[in-house]
Amino acid sequence: MGSQGGFGQSKEFLDLVKSIGEARSKAEEDRIVLHEIETLKRRISEPDTPKRKMKEYIIRLVYVEMLGHDASFGYIHAVKMTHDDSLSLKRTGYLAVTLFLNEDHDLIILIVNTIQKDLKSDNYLVVCAALNAVCRLINEETIPAVLPQVVELLGHSKEAVRKKAIMALHRFYQKSPSSVQHLVSNFRKRLCDNDPGVMGATLCPLFDLITIDVNSYKDLVISFVSILKQVAERRLPKSYDYHQMPAPFVQIRLLKIMALLGSGDKQASENMYTVVGDIFRKCDSSSNIGNAILYECICCVSSIYPNPKLIESAADVIARFLKSDSHNLKYMGIDALGRLIKTSPEIAEQHQLAVIDCLEDPDDTLKRKTFELLYKMTKCTNVEVIVDRMIDYMISINDNHYKTEIASRCVELAEQFAPSNHWFIQTMNKVFEHAGDLVNIKVAHNLMRLIAEGFGEDDDNADSQLRSSAVESYLRIIGEPKLPSVFLQVICWVLGEYGTADGKFSASYITGKLCDVAEAYSNDETVKAYAVTSLMKIYAFEIATGRKVDMLPECQSLIEELSASHSTDLQQRAYELQAVIGLDARAVEIIMPSDASCEDIEIDKNLSFLNGYVQQAIEKGAQPYISENERSGMLNISNFRNQDQHEASSMHSLRFEAYELPKPSMPSRIPPVSLASTTELVPVPEPSYLRETQKVASSPSVSNADSSELRLRLDGVQKKWGRPTYSSSETSTSSSTSQKTVNEVSKVDGTGTVNSKAHDNSYSSRKPQVEISSEKQKLAASLFGGSSKTDKRGSTVGHKAGKASSHAVEKPQTTKAPVKSTAVETIVVQPPPDLLDLGEPTVVSSSPPSVDPFKQLEGLIEPTQVTSSVNHGVVGANKSPDLMGLYVETAESGPSTDDANPLSGLTNSDFKNAHEGIATQLSKGPNTKHSLEKDALVRQMGVTPTSHNPNLFKDLLG
Repeated sequence: MGSQGGFGQSKEFLDLVKSIGEARSKAEEDRIVLHEIETLKRRISEPDTPKRKMKEYIIRLVYVEMLGHDASFGYIHAVKMTHDDSLSLKRTGYLAVTLFLNEDHDLIILIVNTIQKDLKSDNYLVVCAALNAVCRLINEETIPAVLPQVVELLGHSKEAVRKKAIMALHRFYQKSPSSVQHLVSNFRKRLCDNDPGVMGATLCPLFDLITIDVNSYKDLVISFVSILKQVAERRLPKSYDYHQMPAPFVQIRLLKIMALLGSGDKQASENMYTVVGDIFRKCDSSSNIGNAILYECICCVSSIYPNPKLIESAADVIARFLKSDSHNLKYMGIDALGRLIKTSPEIAEQHQLAVIDCLEDPDDTLKRKTFELLYKMTKCTNVEVIVDRMIDYMISINDNHYKTEIASRCVELAEQFAPSNHWFIQTMNKVFEHAGDLVNIKVAHNLMRLIAEGFGEDDDNADSQLRSSAVESYLRIIGEPKLPSVFLQVICWVLGEYGTADGKFSASYITGKLCDVAEAYSNDETVKAYAVTSLMKIYAFEIATGRKVDMLPECQSLIEELSASHSTDLQQRAYELQAVIGLDARAVEIIMPSDASCEDIEIDKNLSFLNGYVQQAIEKGAQPYISENERSGMLNISNFRNQDQHEASSMHSLRFEAYELPKPSMPSRIPPVSLASTTELVPVPEPSYLRETQKVASSPSVSNADSSELRLRLDGVQKKWGRPTYSSSETSTSSSTSQKTVNEVSKVDGTGTVNSKAHDNSYSSRKPQVEISSEKQKLAASLFGGSSKTDKRGSTVGHKAGKASSHAVEKPQTTKAPVKSTAVETIVVQPPPDLLDLGEPTVVSSSPPSVDPFKQLEGLIEPTQVTSSVNHGVVGANKSPDLMGLYVETAESGPSTDDANPLSGLTNSDFKNAHEGIATQLSKGPNTKHSLEKDALVRQMGVTPTSHNPNLFKDLLG
């Protein structure tokens, strides 16, 4: 090591690292670091410090910052080091700056210029260091300053630079999607990069884009499948292997993308079956990374359109996971089983004993995941066992957050699959009793609404039995100490509504119980408010039926106490109770009808019942009511009258009103010319993958400045970077861009060839010497022994309107085929592209397709539409365009655009006049005069209609 220490550092620096590592306490470590800070403050400010020493000081500052202490006094020196010409010092400065600063730090503005200069450096190591800083330090405001340089680096000769440029663009998209929205097509192009590392980096931004908009990337399914197949066949260099698995992280990312693209799409899923089946067969399950790929395959199979052979292979993998001794693999197996039972519910029955073992495992994480699985596979035949298990587990845990989640799931399952009224009420009582106030208040409201509405059927006896069962259970529970507040609110409400409905309990008995609740929980104003309202309901129902009301002494004392309460709410309820008792039966029946808690309340907003009283008051001389609108109008008139006086008085006084904000200047726009007839005659479907880059102009007759600005932006967007053999096609109005070869990719066999293995799902075969207990067998039979289909109640409890819609049969959605282009193009069949071939890309040549002459004429009207239609070709939206055909340079053949276009000499104004005449002719019928004028116009231009297409002017001029 020597006196200078290892790696060129001083012995003092190595002693610092050693002393920090040998510190026995946090206090000792802080003492060492604070002493180091004082030393660095003194030395770093010395003049003429050698660069080698300054580099060491910056590294020591990084240690100080990593240990949680402030090293802001040295930030500016790290920024200065990024300006150094030495590669070692520059990279050290960039490293320190990315660790010291955040994107909103004030010093960021000082390194933007340095980053711009380094991005143009000839040394690719300097460029990589600058790109690392770009990903960490550039914020939304400074993105435009470095965006052009980053886009230019996508065509760099070094694969490391291209990879980091993709990462920088991905970071820009995460920070400000609108700033790079027009550059999304660059990700498509880099997917075909010759370097697998660049291709792998491109998968990350594509995954984010596909997550947001799946339909726009359906055309890439064939490309992703081809890449995954080549990776699985070990066609990548050995350097990408990890634990003898070929590029496992690329495989995982591709499987995630394919799961998104194949969800609900049978055609896209059929292209994936073969490659996913191959991965199931070839993947090694002896390593963690191999199991990770298998798990991702199961997730993909559960997301795409179902395939029986793939589901069978996934079930075999799940069986291996569940039979493993590793808790991690068991956890993966339970999670994968929960995903797969959505498409194939009968698979859970094959692993019932393994699921029960996981349910009884001491590992709490595994037990919670198993409860999630049971929640997904609940049905009418096993709901009692599963809910009872969940409630027992809820009682045994202390985690309030998870206890709340378990309670809400128990309530949901009880509402959907309750086998009887009695069981439902008992289950809800257990949940409220043991979960306490952790239960959401909405659950209590739902329970009250369930009891009020019943089961949504026409059977009134079942509803009355439900309410009677609830009343009886609540009268037994109400005497228990320390009941949760939410549960007490439910109890008081139910006793007030239905306590005396069936006649089993007298009004005095129910009111006595309610008064006991109010006295026992005197500190809870909400519970007392519910109790008083329930008392008022019971007395009102007694008065309405003509019975005599005998108020208990404890009730009278409670009402007197609440009448003098500090709570205005309790006071109002007490006064309302006293007022209701003094009314007659007819009035009480009108204001508080029996069992009307779920009835709609009609509100008379105009207060029409007061019309007679108002009319009498007006006849006696009262002033009529003036509406708010009329009052505001009168105020505006009075303000207008006083405006002149106010202005006159304010001319000679100081004014403190704020200045008005300047109005933004609206740019002048030339009104667009209607081209309805043209767009109706030639519908041009636009491909989804060019939607970001082709901006159609709003008018064909825009000014030169506007058109040049648009052209400059489009050129910047469409510029292609890469090897010299790649085409540098740009968005242009010339029809030469239409000369592209469409490679038709052969579809992958959708059926797949997955070797099905015989299922050995007997869980006891792994441990033949252990005899399964009868209790465990009974539990398995109760959980899995019923019907495999998840059958829910015809009318679920409480949600008769909301739940009914969720059981409706979903109709298959059919996608309308887009309008096909009328242009006939020659399709050259090519073999499937090798996207990861590291050799030179093959130049594909083809004969120029015949171009519709009307589209040539349309190019004079609106150039950008011609580009959209020509680039689209015959593929349209029905066939996924070949990805390699976009970037492989096509050999140009045939005449140039200007020579091939018979109307190249026409000006926009000439064609506008001709087009208006044609539109008039088409709208008013044949006109000989107009036809002669158009023929003369053509002859003046020196164009022979039959020179290139004899039918062109015949179709237009009639």
